[in-house]
Amino acid sequence: MKKYNAMILAAALTYLFSAVMAFAWIYGAAAVQSGEYKTEINRIYDTLKEGDTAQDVDLSSFQYVKDVSYLPEYKLQEEKETAAFYEEKNQTGIQVVPLYREGAFKGFLRFDYEKPAFQTEKILLLTELSIGIMGAALLATLLYLKSRLIGPFLRLKKLPYELANGHLSGEVTEEKSRFFGDFVWGMSQLRDALASARRRRLELEKEKKTMLLSLSHDIKTPLHTIRLYGKALEENLYSDCGQKTHAAHQIGEKAAEIERYVEEIIKNSREDILDIQVREGEFYQADLMGRVLDTYREKCRIRMVDLKVGEYDNLLLKGDLERALEVFGNIFENAFKYGDGREIEISFYEEDYCHLIRIYSTGQPVTDNEFNHIFESFFRAANSRGLEGNGLGLYICREIMRKMDGEIFAQKDEEGMAFVLVFR
Repeated sequence: MKKYNAMILAAALTYLFSAVMAFAWIYGAAAVQSGEYKTEINRIYDTLKEGDTAQDVDLSSFQYVKDVSYLPEYKLQEEKETAAFYEEKNQTGIQVVPLYREGAFKGFLRFDYEKPAFQTEKILLLTELSIGIMGAALLATLLYLKSRLIGPFLRLKKLPYELANGHLSGEVTEEKSRFFGDFVWGMSQLRDALASARRRRLELEKEKKTMLLSLSHDIKTPLHTIRLYGKALEENLYSDCGQKTHAAHQIGEKAAEIERYVEEIIKNSREDILDIQVREGEFYQADLMGRVLDTYREKCRIRMVDLKVGEYDNLLLKGDLERALEVFGNIFENAFKYGDGREIEISFYEEDYCHLIRIYSTGQPVTDNEFNHIFESFFRAANSRGLEGNGLGLYICREIMRKMDGEIFAQKDEEGMAFVLVFR
């Protein structure tokens, strides 16, 4: 973008330079040409002032002055003479000056001069040159846009369609341009992330199918036993009460065994529901808050939510900056969705060598029973009825924070709820 801005500035400066130079040249040429005939008039006037008459002046040596007329003082009262003296001729200019000799007024001198022919050819040439320079600057800008922006976009125009249809193989060609290179790199990372997520999803599906097949096979044994004991009791095959009690006990044991298998199926279906990858590393708290506020300060202003941010130090936190931003995003979106829109407050403190960030939003809190389940997957409280969502936001937050060796927990009071993020 800096190079593009520099090219725009260079084109503008080129235009201004060409315009100023053309104006200066034309104005200077006009001034020089007007000065030439005035110089001739001054030379002739100096000669006549010394005593020569207008008829004595040899005009053949002058380029512009073509005629010199003299109107004596005594003829000023004659209207015809005076009118003829001042009468203009076609294609010539006139200049009338008073004639003084030894301080006495003698009359008027009229100089007929040829108007300087303006150098039209040079002006046209200069205009064409200026337009050519501007055209070259414009062409250079267009070629730059074609090679650095339009060309790469054309090469990538099919990529979104391919990604949407699941075509994740192949590589995205890198771009040398720093402006467009980041975009291409991001598209390449998106393709890699989608491909990795798909592979992981297929692996999970395979594991779950294997697990379901195994559990289904294991369930068949207690089900077969229950069926046999049930049929025996139905046909009254047991003669004494002891055998009947034993059969009933076995049915209860096998039913409990089936129940354990069902619980294991439910547990496995809830765990690892999302393949959340977290990069191990460190980031500064100021970088995290800078990006959070860049995104949500304006959103709060639009929603007329009072956003308060406490003072914080630029501490070094353990974890993945991008994933931490995802946690903040889920919490803010929940505040917008379920809060009352009055206030969101972010505060910072330390406890047991951990760095804590508390995000509090006003609104109606959940019930005590719902409060115990808010971090579970697919759980949605009563206040979410009629609102879009899938009950995964806080579950994802907890998974991310735990994978960053941190934690998240909730607090509530009569006026709202808070979520505290614990960083190492």
